[in-house]
Amino acid sequence: MREIQLKDAKATLSAVVDQAVRGNPAIITRHGKKEVVVLSFEEYEKLSHVPSLGRLLASFPGDESDIPSRSSKPSRTVDL
Repeated sequence: MREIQLKDAKATLSAVVDQAVRGNPAIITRHGKKEVVVLSFEEYEKLSHVPSLGRLLASFPGDESDIPSRSSKPSRTVDL
């Protein structure tokens, strides 16, 4: 992902947007610090709809009986 200074992004905003739409997002920096990312709306939509791990686990379609019981035996020996 390329980095571009804010002043250069202002001067070439149309080109920055065109590149993002083509799949080449850009990081815009201000005073050397990364501030924002310009990416296509399609990529934004993909990223904004990724469910959290908690939601994925909560949506498990099975019953509790589908999950095997945990063994009480240690999985490996531990030297103390």
